[in-house]
Amino acid sequence: MNNLTQHLRIVSLLLAFHFFCSSTFAQSNFKNLVWQDEFNYKGLPDSSKWSYDKGTGCPEACGWGNNELQYYSWNRLENSRVEEGKLIIETRKENFSGASYTSARLATKNKGNWQYGRLDIKAKLPAGRGLWPAIWMLPTNSEYGGWPHSGEIDIMENVGYWPDSALSTVHTGLYNGANGKQKTEGVNRKNLSTAFHVYSIEWAADSIVFFIDNLQFHQYLNNHTSPEAWPFDKPFHLLLNIAVGGNWGGKFGVDDTVFPQKMEIDYVRVYQ
Repeated sequence: MNNLTQHLRIVSLLLAFHFFCSSTFAQSNFKNLVWQDEFNYKGLPDSSKWSYDKGTGCPEACGWGNNELQYYSWNRLENSRVEEGKLIIETRKENFSGASYTSARLATKNKGNWQYGRLDIKAKLPAGRGLWPAIWMLPTNSEYGGWPHSGEIDIMENVGYWPDSALSTVHTGLYNGANGKQKTEGVNRKNLSTAFHVYSIEWAADSIVFFIDNLQFHQYLNNHTSPEAWPFDKPFHLLLNIAVGGNWGGKFGVDDTVFPQKMEIDYVRVYQ
């Protein structure tokens, strides 16, 4: 989610999608729970596990490289809090620090970094045209260079004008949204914003496999050529956020009548 054009071409790609109705259920080889947040506390997110990506993403208001409209706040309960056993990321229509919307973008960088493993995130998504929630991963140190050369793993993305679709994507130097060759698959669910689903990956040296509710629907394989195809042999960290507008999320505008909206996360669990 950090390139001006990466999601413009994804829409035309997805028009040709077939949405998987059945597949194989996961039998995980990753059994050792190494990191978790069950959100069994109240207040701000646990600062030993979560940090914030702040503001508009640049010294100037550049919308995180995607022309997004929100201001990402920090240490602000209105936008990120834990209550009733869930992490709440809330986006609001309000004037704040020069922006017309607020939200939060939480990251485990340098507090939860992993090379290989299984990640399970149980979440209920927001609803509304113009919203762009995401559960995703970025390299902690970008050892192969700036985006997209060090990779990006999108465990789940959704856009509000496409409410029944959860998408998973891999970006690399060779295959990315800037050149229209990103590796994407999607699943169709009618209740993404009214029920919780578990979004997962199993990431090993030879593949990244994507699941919803333990049902496999996407796989990206290591072709053992170069880091331009497989930069996924370095530590990555997790991000959770709701963007507003942007090149992809705002393709058909923003419906201001839907605010406030929340993404609720019941748990995050990492196994190796």
